[in-house]
Amino acid sequence: MGRRRYKGRNINGILLFDKPVGVTSNAALQQVKDLYRASKAGHTGSLDPLASGLLPICLGEATKVSGFLLDADKSYRVRCRLGERTASGDAEGEVIETRPVTTTQDELEAVLERFRGPIMQIPPMYSAVKHEGQRLYKLARKGLEVEREPREVIIHELTLLDFASPEFELDVRCTKGTYVRTLAEDIGEALGCGAHVVALRRLGVGPYDAENMSTIEELEALPHDHFQSLDSRLLPIETALTQWPDVQLNNDSAFYVRQGQAVLVPNAPTSGWVRMYEGRDRFLGMGQILDDGRVAPKRLMSAN
Repeated sequence: MGRRRYKGRNINGILLFDKPVGVTSNAALQQVKDLYRASKAGHTGSLDPLASGLLPICLGEATKVSGFLLDADKSYRVRCRLGERTASGDAEGEVIETRPVTTTQDELEAVLERFRGPIMQIPPMYSAVKHEGQRLYKLARKGLEVEREPREVIIHELTLLDFASPEFELDVRCTKGTYVRTLAEDIGEALGCGAHVVALRRLGVGPYDAENMSTIEELEALPHDHFQSLDSRLLPIETALTQWPDVQLNNDSAFYVRQGQAVLVPNAPTSGWVRMYEGRDRFLGMGQILDDGRVAPKRLMSAN
């Protein structure tokens, strides 16, 4: 018989990873998964290799909440250069057009106002959006360009931090699916000179910010104490869902919820998603309030 394949540790939690420039999100995920020797891991939305910053990585049962973080608002700090358009919208692409820059700070501020709130964006060719089953970036690498449908996104905040022509720096808070490269390009076109991204750093994903991120160097430098130091960097799974109210179940209700049955809970919210707990501390998973007021389990954590 062949050797039994090692399946990894059954470790659960969320790591706020500081992805470095030049590394793909999937490569960063594998680094963390290997370091933790985790049996299962997933990230919560790709960052371009050019970009750095917050990449929440979900280990074990935490992968069940990754979709909610994927749908969450994001925050970025981006530096853009006016006067140059590139094939990819960022500094990794070939410069395809140059134009003179005469923009003043007042003109830039006036243009930024147009991009606050709901806006329409056309996804860039260098993106993971699919066209007839193929990723756009694969078509772009072949020199192909296809028509893309505009999509609505919301720019909640757009703050000018610095302007030293031809470069400027912004803080951006936006909904999922926003392409910051496209935002920079569209701002450049509105100014009549074009623009592209030269540096991008993600500072926020849903309830998480950049304050407690860990770099790969910091993780690798932790003491080799049977994973205790590494595991101490993980956040509880339910921290990804802080925008939802808690519902505390007694032992009987928790039993029926684990069987997939909806239960009636006194003083529960009247609608929406909830975090379900057995007692005060044992996180059971995600539930939804039914029309009749009962709490229905939607995604449960495996019992420890």
